Amino acid sequence: MMITNPRRIVGSNAERTRLHNRQVVLGHVREKQPIGRAEIARISGLSTQAVSNIIAELEEDGLLLEAGRQSGGRGLPALQYRLNGDGAAALGIEVRPDAMFGALVNLEGETLFTTREALAGNSPATVAAVARKIRGEALAARLMSDQRILGAGVVMPGPFGNVGISGAGQSALQGWEDTNATALFEDALHMAVIVENDATAAAVAERVRGVASDLRTFCFIYFGAGLGLGVVADGEVQRGTFGNAGEIGHVVMTPGGRQCACGNKGCLETYASRIAAQAELAKAGIEVGSASDIERLYQERNPELMAWLDVAAGPLSQAIGMIENLFDPETVILGGAMPDAVLDHLISILTLPGGSVAVRPDRKTPRVLRGASGRLTAALGGAALVIHDTITPRITAKT
Repeated sequence: MMITNPRRIVGSNAERTRLHNRQVVLGHVREKQPIGRAEIARISGLSTQAVSNIIAELEEDGLLLEAGRQSGGRGLPALQYRLNGDGAAALGIEVRPDAMFGALVNLEGETLFTTREALAGNSPATVAAVARKIRGEALAARLMSDQRILGAGVVMPGPFGNVGISGAGQSALQGWEDTNATALFEDALHMAVIVENDATAAAVAERVRGVASDLRTFCFIYFGAGLGLGVVADGEVQRGTFGNAGEIGHVVMTPGGRQCACGNKGCLETYASRIAAQAELAKAGIEVGSASDIERLYQERNPELMAWLDVAAGPLSQAIGMIENLFDPETVILGGAMPDAVLDHLISILTLPGGSVAVRPDRKTPRVLRGASGRLTAALGGAALVIHDTITPRITAKT
């Protein structure tokens, strides 16, 4: 579909070592705050003087605050530090075929601003113009705040690059095949940009402030227009070679089944996605334009919608069993552009296979959970990715 700049680990020159050490200090503060310089030095392997210098720099940048003193025995009680949540923020933007969502999130993951903008088309020029509008609204919502904007995380439906399922169906963006998405958005937003798969970003959002906050290995089935899969293994996001890991919507679950726009027959997306629900409802003359329309129909117990849910549960149950055996997650989370009540109903009627590594007598977490971030999951995840990149080290620490 579109071209993105691949993430890569680079060599450790002096500037990158400095940035890495800043991330090390910020990471330890986030995990253990309030925390003092001596403890940071002990657990990081940095000298106390180096930690002191970095803390002074981070205080000047507004990212750290003093948090009182803690007595540790003789001598002057040690000064403690914590993150300054209001010292910085990140912008998250999700691009869907028919709409864009924006969210501004502070350093501690708190949501400061959200918006939704309808799209008349999803060409690169149109999307860039709406992104500029979202940026302006987000900055205006900060009022007189002096928060730094760390950058933007823009999340989009895959696949990235010109591959066999590019431009397939209603879940795809059109006209992006030769577009450098990262450059486009950096020019439109005038800030550093990370471009990410929507399902991957959604998984990060749930890891930061959702039902996966205490989990290290989980999978997230993301309901956008189609379906995507975000995978987090031992705390690390799995992206694949070109950022296309998790195209679960185009995995065949019913051989010889419904025709999919990608050319396959029986893809999961043709049974258990928002576009599948729209197609089934359209047969009954019911037009669905948003998740709110689906929510209203569910509240009315519309028979066509209820029948679609009953059909969707079968292929989705098989897909979840496959995901469990492939990735051995602590749980599989469902979330995105489906109303919470619909997802809860879908989860309640799943017939999960017994032949799964997830079936264990000592299991504590349910095999399937509903996400907590709602329809803004991916946009919030985009912002969370920027904050994650600010705080999490990207090169190997020296011992």
